Amino acid sequence: MSQRSQMQLTALLVIIAAVGCARAARDTTGFALNDFATVNAPLMDTWQAAKAVLREKELDLYTRDKRGVLVAYSPMKRRFFMPERIQYTITLEELSADSTRVNLETLKQVYGVTLLTYPGWHDRKAADNQEALAILEAIQAKLSSAATPEAPTETPPTS
Repeated sequence: MSQRSQMQLTALLVIIAAVGCARAARDTTGFALNDFATVNAPLMDTWQAAKAVLREKELDLYTRDKRGVLVAYSPMKRRFFMPERIQYTITLEELSADSTRVNLETLKQVYGVTLLTYPGWHDRKAADNQEALAILEAIQAKLSSAATPEAPTETPPTS
């Protein structure tokens, strides 16, 4: 084997080792966009309204517990053969008996695998939170429409 071939082989092995070696997990702090709103409704009413809004928007809904955390995912889309989705995490905090704070975190995720890990969803920086703001507005609208009683309709007198 010539010296040039040995150098090329060594360079190739170094590149393969550098790319394929395990490394520390990527630091994802600051990737999420956070929005919040305060609504004048009890925690359980806000919980039900948030679930209804997420279902109306046709998001895949997952609840972590009954204490105020909802996780929803947008339908998966492919961009240049890479699957991606948006994760919305809604956290409800009871401020008083009639007031609840709604925190909404938006996070972009892509599906991928490295050489030494299992395939899975990996967090990326979110660029747009317009859908999150629409979700917050829909929750507020649903709660305000539920709080105001409907005006009674008059029935015409029958003779």
